[in-house]
Amino acid sequence: MHCHKQERIATGIKRVVLVGNPNVGKSVIFGLLTGRYVTVSNYPGTTVEVSQGNMKLSQERFLVIDTPGVNSLIPMSEDERVTRDILLSERPYAVIQVADSKNLKRTLMLLTQLAEMQIPVVLDLNMEDEARDKGIEIDKAGLSEMLGIDVVGTVAPRRKGLRKLRDALKEPKVPKLLVRYPEPLEGYIKRIEEILPEAPVSKRSLAVMVLAGDESLKGWLNRNLSKQKVEELEVLVEECQRLFPLPLSVIINNARVEVVEGIVREVLRRTEVKGGTIRQTLEAMSMHPLGGIPVLLVVLYGLYQFVGVFGAGTLVDLLEGVVFERYINPMTIKTVELLFPSGFIHDLFVGQYGIVTMALTYAIAIILPITTTFFIAFSLLEDSGYLPRLAILSNRAFNLIGLNGKAILPMVLGLGCGTMAVMTTRILETRRDRIIATFLLALAIPCSAQLGVILGMVGSLSGKATLIWFGTVIGVLMVSGYLASRVVPGSRSELFLEIPPLRVPRTGNVLLKTLGRIEWYLKEAVPLFILGTLVLFLLDKMMLLGLIEKTMYPIVHGVLGLPQETAGFFLMGFLRRDYGAAGLFSMAEKGLLTPQQTLVSIITITLFVPCLANFFMIIKERGLKVALIVTAVVFFIAFFVGGMMNFIISNVPVLSNL
Repeated sequence: MHCHKQERIATGIKRVVLVGNPNVGKSVIFGLLTGRYVTVSNYPGTTVEVSQGNMKLSQERFLVIDTPGVNSLIPMSEDERVTRDILLSERPYAVIQVADSKNLKRTLMLLTQLAEMQIPVVLDLNMEDEARDKGIEIDKAGLSEMLGIDVVGTVAPRRKGLRKLRDALKEPKVPKLLVRYPEPLEGYIKRIEEILPEAPVSKRSLAVMVLAGDESLKGWLNRNLSKQKVEELEVLVEECQRLFPLPLSVIINNARVEVVEGIVREVLRRTEVKGGTIRQTLEAMSMHPLGGIPVLLVVLYGLYQFVGVFGAGTLVDLLEGVVFERYINPMTIKTVELLFPSGFIHDLFVGQYGIVTMALTYAIAIILPITTTFFIAFSLLEDSGYLPRLAILSNRAFNLIGLNGKAILPMVLGLGCGTMAVMTTRILETRRDRIIATFLLALAIPCSAQLGVILGMVGSLSGKATLIWFGTVIGVLMVSGYLASRVVPGSRSELFLEIPPLRVPRTGNVLLKTLGRIEWYLKEAVPLFILGTLVLFLLDKMMLLGLIEKTMYPIVHGVLGLPQETAGFFLMGFLRRDYGAAGLFSMAEKGLLTPQQTLVSIITITLFVPCLANFFMIIKERGLKVALIVTAVVFFIAFFVGGMMNFIISNVPVLSNL
């Protein structure tokens, strides 16, 4: 939200805030409540995106805000701080706490904090079907009575319980769940309450945050209190801590756990579920260090067949070879030549670097079908619940490069789009982890369009060449990650991840996500293709393209052993890596590259610098200094490894037959 607080004041409508742990279906509930027309923008002063949309209820309009998933309202990450700040900045009409029915204890731990804030809450126990499959039954009526709020059960993908959820919003209630902390902690809470200013949430909740050591609250305190009163608070916290052998945050958490466990014992019942189902076997197997490998290989093979063969082969042949080459391009060329037989405008649209003949042909005929098939595949993996299992499976491998298994999620998304993947590195807990993951994404993770083109090029070579390419890229990834983990300061965070059950993906959800990502590609990526083409067109017209190619000739030809013309495609690779790969693919198709040159070129372009959009995203997420260092290091590694492979293949007879 470009100006979050001002926007809400300007709207003058009641706000409903969705809060919940990660992976509880909160965004699906948000979509069902608001429909398609929503806005997504960064929360002020952060890189965290927040979605908001309108909802009608009894002829009244509400602004619904979907906050990032949190485990606590005492923030440990930027995502959690944004959620807490939204609640702290201005009191919402109601909070819908979306919960995973399978994990009631974790749900109620978060609810104790919302109750302490004295905010009206509706508790949505989502994923009821999955809880039932695991033999978990919750007495919703009993829980509602104990908490003093409406408790609704939903199955979001089926829209089950949505009407009850909307009805509950008509009269939201403040939870009567109250945690009593041991003396003298309660006494210090009251003393701190007397110093604190009035706020949209209760003073008690703020006092507990202060005692728990919430560092992120200091900015708010400094803005709303005098320096003297802030110092008084610090003295009180130190005094209170001296009275307890354990940290105050642990004392507070233990008191909440005791209350929550008492409620869970009253309302939750477990029944024995018959074991041995195929799904349960797959769930166990997919995370096993050995059993998970065959599952992973099947997934990768399916991904290759769908994206690499069907997307990059069948669909590209149809769009490029039939639709564009037979119909669109000839028709456009005739129309343009009729109006502008030759000259600047003619070349701008249908010349060698024309908007139609190059930009749209590459973006729509070559890249779009590959990107679309990957987005479908990624949405299927996402909805099936396999990605968190992949994180568990890959945890040991990522430990070798100083990361945890969570890093597999941006890496897999990077196979779709590196720009989007850099944004998702936010899920990693530390700045160190995010920098390393960003570096590896820029270096060795090709986007779907680039990967599809590369697989098309590899398909014309031998199996030996494919293994050399794959082994080189993985080797560079592991060695570079290991070295980066030794250079980038900080310590590796441990893996903590909620594992959902395996599910059959819902067609509607998959299509909705895919359409959203295609829309993003058409809005964000296609204009960059056109921009890249215009840059090449102008460089060509100003006779600079040839000069750049000559300047790069010593590296491209002398080091990599490639034709001079490929220099232009490496330049395009900076504008968009898949754009550069598509140019090399075109040369290989025309027989202008030998098998050795094809292999060296795809190794180099795979490891090449991040595209322009990705570069700008790295600046946005990590800062200009990190973006420049990452780009420079990746450029050196790409040409160094490409040159080494050219030298080895040229001088090792057994590798010469590709």
